[in-house]
Amino acid sequence: MPSFDEVLKEAGEFGRFQKRVFFLLSQTGITFSSLFASVVFLGRTPDNFWCRIPGAAELSKRCGWTLEEERNFTVLPLHLENKSSNGECERLDVAWDTSISCASPLAHYGNRSIGNLPLATCHDNWVYEQPHSSVISEYDLVCGNAWMLDLSQAILNLGFLTGAFVLGYAADRYGRILIYLLSCLGVGICGIIAAFAPNFTVFLIFRFLQGVFGKGTWMTCYVIVTEIVGSDQRIVGIVIQIFFTLGIIILPGIAYLSPTWQGIQLAISLPNFLFLLYYWVVPESPRWLLTRKKGKKALKIMHNIAKHNGRFLSPHYSEITISNEEVSNPSFLDLVRTPQMRRCTLILMYAWFASALIYQGLVMRLGIVGGNLYLDFFISGAVELPAAFLIIVTIDRVGRRLPFAISNIVAGIACLITAFLPEDIPWLKTTVATLGRLSITIAFEVVYLVNSELYPTTVRNFGVSLCSSLCDLGGIIAPFLLFRLAAIWLELPLIIFSILAVVCGVLVLLLPETKGISLPETVEDVEQLSSYTPLPFCFFSHFGKCGKKRRHQDTNSYI
Repeated sequence: MPSFDEVLKEAGEFGRFQKRVFFLLSQTGITFSSLFASVVFLGRTPDNFWCRIPGAAELSKRCGWTLEEERNFTVLPLHLENKSSNGECERLDVAWDTSISCASPLAHYGNRSIGNLPLATCHDNWVYEQPHSSVISEYDLVCGNAWMLDLSQAILNLGFLTGAFVLGYAADRYGRILIYLLSCLGVGICGIIAAFAPNFTVFLIFRFLQGVFGKGTWMTCYVIVTEIVGSDQRIVGIVIQIFFTLGIIILPGIAYLSPTWQGIQLAISLPNFLFLLYYWVVPESPRWLLTRKKGKKALKIMHNIAKHNGRFLSPHYSEITISNEEVSNPSFLDLVRTPQMRRCTLILMYAWFASALIYQGLVMRLGIVGGNLYLDFFISGAVELPAAFLIIVTIDRVGRRLPFAISNIVAGIACLITAFLPEDIPWLKTTVATLGRLSITIAFEVVYLVNSELYPTTVRNFGVSLCSSLCDLGGIIAPFLLFRLAAIWLELPLIIFSILAVVCGVLVLLLPETKGISLPETVEDVEQLSSYTPLPFCFFSHFGKCGKKRRHQDTNSYI
């Protein structure tokens, strides 16, 4: 019986069929990245807001004041008297009655200075010039409640983390395309409910669920694309990252055109319903079907692929073999039971964590300088585009491992140099920091490809989801690490980023090279992958031998 890769080669490894499926599923990257970064625009700090003094609303209505006039009469005098107070988080602790003059309301207090009037901390009753511009103004996430915006992003990342485990496991057990479609439906429904949430608690609940389903769409579409192409075409795993970047670039345009946060939320959620149409055009992964002992369905799909690619499968292809490995539901023990699988799992988990923490940390650090939010965000996304092209032109020439290691090490060195560059040459400091951002983006994109290539089909979706869950953990920690350490020394976070990146660069050199190798189907295939370790790094590895295994040309075994 022919192997799956032999049948795929005859049906076409990247023909018209795979290109169509790739393009359709790649659109998921745009919606996922928009969800991933949406807090930047959903949580915009209102330009103008203040704390309303009790009774001011009634007085404003009686006097016919506009919001600007109310602010000038009730808040501006406090700011003029006390420069440290702008009336946002504290107010005059006074109560007005109807006898107060509309022309000079503070004259009621005689010759007393505004500075001598009592003040009170504001806990509610804020007034916003644009009340629905962001979730901050919608749910009063200002002053003492400002930390709740950070909580909303942490909850989203927690949803990603949960989705990686739950839906990653489900995709390996119940099928890639089924979980993908259910996840798209979930993202759309939860996004709509979050847009019209009556209170912040409901918003958080559906923000979490949107994160769960969002991670399901992204990880599952990535695995499907990787599994339906040949080993020489798995570069599509990098190309799909371009669509993630396109989402980052498009998002500020959506936010600029939408005056309310609900409009932004709906714009990034509703397109997921269109992906449900893929039910009729994107088949189940034939590799997955084979691991579930559904060879007839897999062969039928392969005939369909060959037909669309203008090919014809030989008549003797009546059955496909993938392995003799017994099918079982995947578990974490499957990822660490054998030496090679254990090494790959631990290193990849660290690589995901470090890449995500450094990536998000550098993005937030560049945003500290202020400026035009829409333009700065657009530029930060455009910087990522060269990363995918650099990977495309190098990864099939020199392999996966070397670019993976070098990008991490360069990112670490760039962070270290940036930390010690003087502030009086900002252009150089920004340039080196941008180099670090570009390098860590390359590392972030390569880890997706390497992760999917190092796990066998039986646990691939679960393994990718589990390892990438450390990405979400890094995303949760990044803002706290950045801002807490920056309070001690502004450049201290860069030192931490540098150490994390360089260590990651060294560790990934211990991974097997997967360039030009068929996707492993079983754990035994992974154990037989080349475990060459460069001699300078043998010291760091007490497992595996230094040197390189090579495939025996006649027996197809390793010696």
